[in-house]
Amino acid sequence: MIKLNVNGKAIEVDVDPETPLLWVLRDTIGLTGTKYGCGMALCGACTVHLGGEPIRSCVTPVSAVGEQPVTTIEGLSADRSHPVQKAWIELDVPQCGYCQSGQIMSAVALLARTPKPTDADIDSAMSGNLCRCGTYQRIRAAIHKAADSTKA
Repeated sequence: MIKLNVNGKAIEVDVDPETPLLWVLRDTIGLTGTKYGCGMALCGACTVHLGGEPIRSCVTPVSAVGEQPVTTIEGLSADRSHPVQKAWIELDVPQCGYCQSGQIMSAVALLARTPKPTDADIDSAMSGNLCRCGTYQRIRAAIHKAADSTKA
């Protein structure tokens, strides 16, 4: 059994230690908000936080997680009230929506380390997240909106 802390809950899973975290989250635990995109850590659809840092869960073996907390899109808020989620909704960011959970998780990590990002900060932080629909301008605007809404 492998012990995990996922979205603040202690969970034990009986899986091969080399199973990618993505499949443990989706298939074993049932958290399907994290998406499979490329399987090679190139598109960002599978982005989750491990110890507060964005990682690609498709290439992270569950054995590498250890005691670090895992946060998925479901763990940001129960009611879509996280400032980034609210900005995404208000600005109608998603088109097809497939990549958006990974986009949001990367944006949340960016704002945690850079509360008032520039366009260059956003472009750099989000460069590993691909959007086939090309909503990059709306993504950038939503990140700025979320940053503005969390000012003290």
